[in-house]
Amino acid sequence: MSQARIFASLDDLRAAVGEQFGPTGWLEIDQKRVDLFAEATGDHQWIHVDPEKAAQGPFGTTIAHGYLTLSLIPSLTPDLFRVEGVKMGVNYGVNKVRFPAPVPVGSRLRATAQIAEVTEVGGGVQLVTKVTIEREGGDKPVCVAETVARFYL
Repeated sequence: MSQARIFASLDDLRAAVGEQFGPTGWLEIDQKRVDLFAEATGDHQWIHVDPEKAAQGPFGTTIAHGYLTLSLIPSLTPDLFRVEGVKMGVNYGVNKVRFPAPVPVGSRLRATAQIAEVTEVGGGVQLVTKVTIEREGGDKPVCVAETVARFYL
């Protein structure tokens, strides 16, 4: 696990385009987290919440929702880098998301990130970051996403 890089200015952030950060530490995905996500979103598909039925399914166990995996990004990326000295940072969206492999319950995940783009927006900058989440022992990433954040001075 690498130590988080702290950007003290937007100029430092601009200079880091193309840099790779990570990986984070491992995060275990347990059934409780999957069940709570199902409750919060109303997505109670059996492949996520019914261990008995899922044991007979294509993965032999329950799997995390793809959107649960995506939703981990805001909790993982501060372990990779942080931007300080700004008044406010906001999640502006996601350009592209893919879930190349499933996340069986009990898996451990970690993330890496690459700063893809930093552009000027009124009063601040827009940051596009390519985030890759991998599963321990997996041969493909479980999530690849281009996140968009804005930081204002």
